[in-house]
Amino acid sequence: MRNKTEVAVGLSISLTGKFRPQGQQALQGIRLWQSYINAQGGIAVRNGEKRSVRLIWYDDRSQISLARKNVFQLLEKDQIDILLGPYSSSLTMAIAEIAERHKKVVWNHGGSSDDIFSHGWRYLVGIASPASAYLRDLPHWLAEESPVLTRICVLYSAGGTFGWQVARGILESVLVVAGQSVEVVPINSSLENYDTILRTLFDIDPEVVVLAVTFPDELGIMRTRHRWPATVHAVAAVAAGVCTFSAELAQIADGVLGPSQWEPGMTFPNIAGPTSAWFLDSFQRQFGQKPDFK
Repeated sequence: MRNKTEVAVGLSISLTGKFRPQGQQALQGIRLWQSYINAQGGIAVRNGEKRSVRLIWYDDRSQISLARKNVFQLLEKDQIDILLGPYSSSLTMAIAEIAERHKKVVWNHGGSSDDIFSHGWRYLVGIASPASAYLRDLPHWLAEESPVLTRICVLYSAGGTFGWQVARGILESVLVVAGQSVEVVPINSSLENYDTILRTLFDIDPEVVVLAVTFPDELGIMRTRHRWPATVHAVAAVAAGVCTFSAELAQIADGVLGPSQWEPGMTFPNIAGPTSAWFLDSFQRQFGQKPDFK
């Protein structure tokens, strides 16, 4: 039986599997939110009453089937009051339809594929920039900063919809930027070697390479950078917004462009809740590290 003095908040999150780094960071951020809310006396319910937050989570191991199983458990057995989404667009889409059937609002914090919002789901809420906007401005930036670089190659994940939506945003921008061309190449996930990709790059001879694949594959492809065609003079990668990207790659990551959903130096008026400075300081004190995923 639920404790009526608490608000039960549940989520399925990737603590193992291919989404583990991002899933762990997402859970840490959510735990920090829990501690912040409870320090304020809890969530306001009605007539000034506040209830503390109890957080329930299960590891989905980065698997769609397990994410769905976890959400059924949260909704039917744990009877949570608030449902938070998982990390990744594919897992978010998998659980959103379950939330829709149960008429339970799901707060989407970790899925940004445009396709998530194309189903007409009434119980899905999210504010993250859509994937198609991640690198949409890249062609315009190139036209202003490096107009001689006109041949773009986008390597995107063939699985799921996120990578294709990133590529689509670039394709749409190239249509309005004179003189540029773009080749989009689907990439199978969990590659063991990258010789096929290298051959593709030599066939295309691009001047700009864009990576919109899984985090491990972006690292793996970047480690072959010294073998790329000499024509490549600019690189953009979705994972470049993650601190681990530069920590893993060191000098190989120099000059790589990337998108970011949030930066600590940005300030906005009338923020409801803690400031970025509070978040950075509290995150580091509670978890012994700086927040990595932006």
